[in-house]
Amino acid sequence: MQPKILAFAGSAREDSLNKKLARVAAAALREAGARPTFIDLRDYALPLYDGDLEAAQGVPGNALELKRLFREHDGLLVVSPENNGSVSALLKNTLDWISRPHAGESGTVPFQGKVAALLAASPGALGGLRGLVHVRAILQSLGVLVLAEQFALSRAHEAFDASGALKDERQQASVAALAARLTQVTGRLAAQ
Repeated sequence: MQPKILAFAGSAREDSLNKKLARVAAAALREAGARPTFIDLRDYALPLYDGDLEAAQGVPGNALELKRLFREHDGLLVVSPENNGSVSALLKNTLDWISRPHAGESGTVPFQGKVAALLAASPGALGGLRGLVHVRAILQSLGVLVLAEQFALSRAHEAFDASGALKDERQQASVAALAARLTQVTGRLAAQ
């Protein structure tokens, strides 16, 4: 089975290092036999989650579109910036909105049966590793099976060439191995 995997970065910045890594990983998914869909969260702007806003106006249209995308895919490839040792506000807010119940459907439905791989990119020496602990906890609390394997790209500001590819073959091989593992596990589970 050729699993459908939704790939995105928890960053809105145009020249985001995490978006670059998400694009590299999406290409690796394709090479591994998956059908990746890369999305840019900048295209799905959402207000800061507020229960009063939700009560007055309902779940925003962009959150409903993201819910649909999550439901239509078998797996998730999440590339998260690290902000102050944790998950980015954009990623947390996006997951919060997607997890809201809507039209009688539990908020966890878009996450059920999903497998996720986590990656991060940072100019720092740890590559965003500390933030992945928090992303893992959030996704697992929503019922996502998060792979034990992950990838953190340190000194990411020096890691990409002008075309957006990783310069280091070992780093590229690590991303490819993670993409292959996500494709394998997701494909097996989706086939059941």
